[in-house]
This record gives sequence, C-alpha cells and structure tokens, in this order.
Amino acid sequence: MKDVKKDCRIALIQAEPVLFRKEACVQKALELIEEAAEHGAELIVFPELFIPGYPIGMNFGFSMGKRTEEGRQDWKKYYDASVVAGGPEFERLSQAAVKTGAYISIGFSERDAVNGTLYNSNVIFEPDGAYKVHRKLKPTGTERVVYGDGDRGFFPVTETPWGPMGSLICWESYMPLARVALYQKGITIYISPNTNDNPEWQATIQHIAIEGKCYFVNADMLVRRESYPSDLNEQEAIDRQPEIVCRGGSCIIDPFGHYVTEPVWDEEAVIYADLDMDLPAACRMEHDPVGHYSRPDVLELIVHE
Repeated sequence: MKDVKKDCRIALIQAEPVLFRKEACVQKALELIEEAAEHGAELIVFPELFIPGYPIGMNFGFSMGKRTEEGRQDWKKYYDASVVAGGPEFERLSQAAVKTGAYISIGFSERDAVNGTLYNSNVIFEPDGAYKVHRKLKPTGTERVVYGDGDRGFFPVTETPWGPMGSLICWESYMPLARVALYQKGITIYISPNTNDNPEWQATIQHIAIEGKCYFVNADMLVRRESYPSDLNEQEAIDRQPEIVCRGGSCIIDPFGHYVTEPVWDEEAVIYADLDMDLPAACRMEHDPVGHYSRPDVLELIVHE
C-alpha cells in the first residue's frame, strides 16, 4: 500500500429521491453537495439509484410471459427519467465536484446511449471532474426485468488521497468473488449504495468491513409511499406499500467492524464523520485477505475485466 492521507472527512447522505423526476433529483443532489462541502466534506456519498429513485414495489406490468400496456407506460416514464453517462446531468455533477474539490459517489439509473438498455449504475466523480461508472453485475430479483446485467466497468477503482476506493451496489456485496475482486485492488474505502433496510444487512456490512480490512460506507435511502408520482398506472401495488417504504439505515463501519456512525432510520440525514485512514493498514497486521492471510497457491480468483 502507498502512503495515504491520514484523515478523510466524509458526508454520507441519506436522502429521499424525487421519484421519476430526473431534473429534481439532480437539483436536490447539487444542493446536498453544496451543504456537505460547507461542512468540509472531502468525500460525499449518495444511495443507490438516487437519480431518478428506486421504484420499490412496482413491477411495470411484468408477469410470467405477460406484459401490460399500462406497465409499459410507467416503464417509459422511468426510462425518460434515466441518465445517459456523460450527458448534461453528468456535466452538472462533474462541475459540482470541481467546485467543491470533493469526490462524489452517486447511484443512478443509466440509459445506454446506443442501445437504450437501462442499468443500475453508480458513478464516482473526482475533484478534477473525471469520473468512473460501475454497472451492477447482476440485478437482484425482479430488478432483472428493468435493468440489464452490467456489461462493462465491472470493478473500477478510483485512486484517492486515502487509497483506492470502489463500490458494489446493494446485493453485489452478497457475491463473495466480487468482493475479493475489489480487495485485490487494495481498496481502503468500500462504498455500498443500496436500499437494504433489513436488520440482517447490518451484520453483513460489519463482516465485510472486517473481511476486507476497509471502511464500509453503507449508503441507504429513505422512500415514503406518499412520494410516488400520482400519475403512475400501478397505484394498486404502490398502495400496498407501508407508509415508509425504505427506512434507510445508513452508517459507516470501520475495518474492525465497529460503527463509526450508528445506523439512521426513518429520516433524511447528512451523516458526517472523520475517518482515521491509518486503520486499514494497521489492522492488516494480523489479517490481510489477499496478502499474508491468503493462499494463492491453493486458491485463485480470475477476473475478466
């Protein structure tokens, strides 16, 4: 590992997206970025699919072997609200990174500029405006009828003053080999944009922080039933959702598996923390998952980048 900057001021943003409204989501993100920067944040992290929101509980008219015209209309609204990487929305976010001098991680529904397929993606902007996009390898459950399998940018890593930083989206973290692919790149900060508000997820993220000897940034979101647009056709499915559809639970875990910040539930919040970046190296004294505590002569991971 190279020498790293000792301290990282992070702003973890648990916020509710403006569902199906791309412009409003971008504007909200820009306002939160400015607020975080005013509090000294050097790294600003948003949840999964913050633009244009995660349509929890919807099925877009899909059933086994069947589709509906009403569902297709709702899907087209989501498609129209999705973002083309490198488009005007990216330009505004890139400029925000340059203006604040911060690294910015944000989840978005990506619309491929050529074939139009949607991908569940995450982008990390650097302070010079450059960016890297990661497409979710395997959409989970019925996400698969909305988003395609990631076909590029499998494990991009961003070099930062605090060491390499990467992301896996939500249940990608339940893919053991995907985790190891990041560990092999020496990450010190593991960003997890997700919508996982189930309690057992907290045990998972503590384990990963210990396993990877890295900081785990659990970036969850708040979604309320009342926030769904009133002009969607799938109102019956939306009405079946609880009042708070996604409760959040955003938090930061240190490389020993301890909470740097406790999970925040049922409200929007900007969570600030100062990370001691000596820890990822120091705690590898007794356990380095891809170094002295591994057996490459017995076990080998081959990654097709």
